Amino acid sequence: MLEEAHVRVETPSGLDNIGCMQKQPVIHDGASNAFVHKHASCIQGVLSGFDRLRMRGSLRQLYGPQVMEAYLNACHILIKDFGQLVERTTKAVKDKARALAEKAGRPFLFVPSSQTSKEDLARKIAARDKITGGLIAILNCVEPCMSFQVVRNPQTKHIEVKVQARKCGHLYFYFDHPTFGFMHLRLQTWFPFRVDVCLNGRHWLGKQLDQAGVAYQKKENTFLRVADLERAQALLDQQLKTDWPQELGRLLDQVHPLHRSICRPLNLKYYWSASESEYATDVMFQDPDSLARLYPSLVHHAISSFSCADVMRFLGRYVPISTGKVYGQFQGEIISDTKRRLEGVRVKHSLNGNSIKFYDKQGWVLRVETTVVRPEEFKTWRRPEGRPKEAKRWLPLRRGVADMQRRAEICHRANERYLQALGCASGTVPLFQWVQKCCKPLTQASRRYRGLNPWAPEDGSLLELVNQGQFALNGFRNRDIRQSYFTSRCDEQETKRRMGWIGRRLRLFRAHGLIAKVSGTHRYVVTDKGRTTITALLAARKADVDQLTKLAA
Repeated sequence: MLEEAHVRVETPSGLDNIGCMQKQPVIHDGASNAFVHKHASCIQGVLSGFDRLRMRGSLRQLYGPQVMEAYLNACHILIKDFGQLVERTTKAVKDKARALAEKAGRPFLFVPSSQTSKEDLARKIAARDKITGGLIAILNCVEPCMSFQVVRNPQTKHIEVKVQARKCGHLYFYFDHPTFGFMHLRLQTWFPFRVDVCLNGRHWLGKQLDQAGVAYQKKENTFLRVADLERAQALLDQQLKTDWPQELGRLLDQVHPLHRSICRPLNLKYYWSASESEYATDVMFQDPDSLARLYPSLVHHAISSFSCADVMRFLGRYVPISTGKVYGQFQGEIISDTKRRLEGVRVKHSLNGNSIKFYDKQGWVLRVETTVVRPEEFKTWRRPEGRPKEAKRWLPLRRGVADMQRRAEICHRANERYLQALGCASGTVPLFQWVQKCCKPLTQASRRYRGLNPWAPEDGSLLELVNQGQFALNGFRNRDIRQSYFTSRCDEQETKRRMGWIGRRLRLFRAHGLIAKVSGTHRYVVTDKGRTTITALLAARKADVDQLTKLAA
């Protein structure tokens, strides 16, 4: 999302010595450690959490025409009189909104053009009137929506209610909320009265830091410095434990008090979901010059080195080791592009509507951000809906707010993998110095292990396999590697031989510190050192000779 041209700086009191607040980088756990450790001298720390969130409240039962007709029956309204019900209800909804604006002493404005940025207008009103809390303004506009239309069925010759794309009035309620900070709600004023709640986790964090008495420096939705980064990260983690139905229900009661009477005929309730989410990992640099020196190499590496398979791995998708290419039956689309923004260059990779990108925020922060629009592309360990007695299994991630913590975990791991890949190319340590130990023999517990040869087909293929995105969250077993490495069927004796062969290679990787055993299980995970080393080796395996020759020259 492109940032506005104007910049608002928030510097609470108590931040006089802001340049000396952090002596050592404060790091959130995960693979991003490798990137931060490599540039520790110019980084003050990392903050990870939700950025922009679009939550949606809908009376989803009403989108079924039969349910809508049942609703009209419960209201004792004929289908031919549906228009009268809509006009009466819509007028009541708008009257309540005007009353809210009048009570707060805030403007109720009609926005005639879709070219007008409602957020910019709300910010100008807040700055003009020096609003520091509460309602800023209510904006009324006409926009496309999915609503109902009474149509004639050519087959039955009867009129019926049908969901169609059309336009209707929408109300935008802009707040400087005491909990969420700058935010807005968008209310559709026609049936079925959909609500969109748009908030930002960084504005939310600002309110949390204010309440905790922690000083900070902030531009728009970016923290440049925080007096206590560990406390700030704890507050971001606390956001994940939000009771979303309760919090969103309070907002709904405030802007749409008629929803209870509208829902009463069929005892309906709003269903809350996350229609779009952005989870950001901010690497906070000590000064803009440090990031400016590093950033061009990151952009070059991302565009020249990250393949479609890499993008799939970043977003937790599987790529077969036998070919290193995307499955033939994969029907999606992978796009990598760059875009020049006011602040610099943004690099973005998209996969089936979801994306991961990085850019330099305000010149001080390297932000890696995963955007989820289609959560069903990911998996979560849960029971099937409506069947609480069934065993848990891997099922698609839901749009509902019940899976928000899992959504955050998936996005956090994606950001870690991306930062890890960037870290392998952005440092000043030559490749041979980083990997020379794992390419030499070593002795451990009186047992000698050979060095690795990443350019040999055997070692190279196994390194690619253990580095697959599907193993990033839950690790892998001997069986997982064996079934992917050996594609042909075999008898029981050959299976045992293959099991032993893979086991010996895994012990070799463990000895070199590339993988670690998960205590009490048969699973292995790639270590931070292993992730960096393997990614660097795989990038070197794929490097173009002509490009390397030019770099050497």
